[in-house]
Amino acid sequence: MDPSVLTPYAAAVGTQRLRIDGARLWRSLMDLARIGATPKGGVCRIALTDEDRAGRDQVAAWCRAAGLDVRVDEVGNMFARRPGTDPQARAVATGSHIDTQPSGGKFDGNFGVLAGLEVMRTLNDHGIATRAPLEVVVWTNEEGTRFTPVMMGSGAFAGVFAPDFVRAQVDGAGLSVGDELRRIGYLGAQPCGEVPGGGYAAYFEAHIEQGPVLEDAGLPIGVVSGALGQRWFDVTVTGMDAHAGPTPMALRRDAMLGAARMVEAVNRIALGEAPHGRGTVGHLQVLPNSRNVIPGEVRFSVDLRNLTDEGLDRMEAALRTQLVQIAGATRVAVDLRQVVQFDACHFDADCVASVRGAAAQLGLPHMDVVSGAGHDAVYVAQVAPTGMVFVPCKDGISHNEIEDALPEHIEAGANVLLLAMLERAG
Repeated sequence: MDPSVLTPYAAAVGTQRLRIDGARLWRSLMDLARIGATPKGGVCRIALTDEDRAGRDQVAAWCRAAGLDVRVDEVGNMFARRPGTDPQARAVATGSHIDTQPSGGKFDGNFGVLAGLEVMRTLNDHGIATRAPLEVVVWTNEEGTRFTPVMMGSGAFAGVFAPDFVRAQVDGAGLSVGDELRRIGYLGAQPCGEVPGGGYAAYFEAHIEQGPVLEDAGLPIGVVSGALGQRWFDVTVTGMDAHAGPTPMALRRDAMLGAARMVEAVNRIALGEAPHGRGTVGHLQVLPNSRNVIPGEVRFSVDLRNLTDEGLDRMEAALRTQLVQIAGATRVAVDLRQVVQFDACHFDADCVASVRGAAAQLGLPHMDVVSGAGHDAVYVAQVAPTGMVFVPCKDGISHNEIEDALPEHIEAGANVLLLAMLERAG
């Protein structure tokens, strides 16, 4: 792109008239969804597979067609830059991911990437230059389906994970991130975390809510103030296998009975931290798993979330206390091991205000919301001022092939993104 053909934003067009092309954005989303399409209308485009390569190739081609300069870093993160009129200015960025769950949908992650691309296309359509450069980012392996940890690319960008550590991670078949990046042609040379011009002045991420709050409220825009902190645990309850018939109830050491009461305790603890407490047991394994044997061992997961680290501390303390009490009452042993921790995230007040102001300028009803899910923005917030824009998804459903959103909500969210980025970029 030749910046000389562009005109300064303020002289070119007022933001009251500047809007993205909603039909073009929707068409791009549907075109990208064909790569890895599933029979039920979803998408299976798991990180660093051939489908991921095809998706990356398509997004890179669209970015280059829009005049953007595409770079790739040493963990496969993709950056597409539109120049600004001030070569010393730090860039304003937006982005998300295009890898999906095995039974994923068309919008999770993809909306954020393509909304960012649509911002660039819209500015090109109007011949508008911004003072600061703009970038669209595609983060590697946000989902963590094939390789762990989740949010791998943004975590490496923020310095949470070392690039060598990331490239050394292997999938179930023993294939490494580094080797698969090389195989699909996306092992880049740019050092991880390096941004031309010295970091981002701001980062915005547009996303479907992945929950039911906005739809329930009948509002098209969520102004995201932060994300819940998370602590995940693996729990093992140990009792004694015994025959279901000859063993009297009072003499049993039933690991399943203890685990059942512990699962109920997780729910009770979260309810005690309303409205932002969350407690989930999503995985449970019973051994020996025979209908006429009293279970001798039960393993289950616990996912605790809260808006503050203090809230998480209370929930963890209650969990540890109640599990020990239940174990004693049911004559079993319990072992609790923490496996994941994300601190509660509070986004930059100025970026949040930019999102809120953009929604108000567009006349879009909106509300402040907190993200219950992890997003790349949570890691980016550690190294750059960050904000997020949410739009509703049908029935609050995500990570599912039936994930859906209304075109008018997608368009509204992209317009909010456009105005928020322009406020910070020019």
